This record gives sequence, structure tokens and C-alpha cells, in this order.
Amino acid sequence: LVEQLNPETMSPAFRLWLTSMPAKSFPVQVLQNGVKMTNEPPSGLRANMLRSYSTISDDLFKQSEKPDVFKPLLFGFCFFHAIVQDRRKF
Repeated sequence: LVEQLNPETMSPAFRLWLTSMPAKSFPVQVLQNGVKMTNEPPSGLRANMLRSYSTISDDLFKQSEKPDVFKPLLFGFCFFHAIVQDRRKF
């Protein structure tokens, strides 16, 4: 893909976005010449709780047959997950 690009005919505004998992076959030159971006998990218990709850929709609560039991259970799981995520750096 990269070999087919011609710098003389490309627009100066051209940007190429690549994603990759760590692999031996990924060209080292691309990593050395490119700008690297990462998605780090948020730090702190509050940020981890917000991140967990941000993926949950209201439809999930409506589907539950026992919302009085489901909500505290979900909070417990999210709180435990947030603590584990926060403590993994120690």
C-alpha cells in the first residue's frame, strides 16, 4: 500500500492512518517515521467508573426483569472493575 503512493502527486494535506497490533511483520520504518498515538485508560477510580458506565445504555436496564437487584449488582461489578483497573499499575 505505502509503496504505491507517489509523493509528487499527493496533496500536502494527505494523511495516512494505520492501526496495528504488535507484530514482527510490521515495518519498523513506518513506526520510526510515523507519529504514534495510543488510547490509554483513564486514571483514577472516578474516571474508571465513568468509563464503565459510559458503555451501558438505558435499554439494558429496561431489559432486566429485576431492576432492583440488577442496578446494585451492576454497580458492584463496575466498582470492582474500576478498582482492579486502577490498582493494576502498582
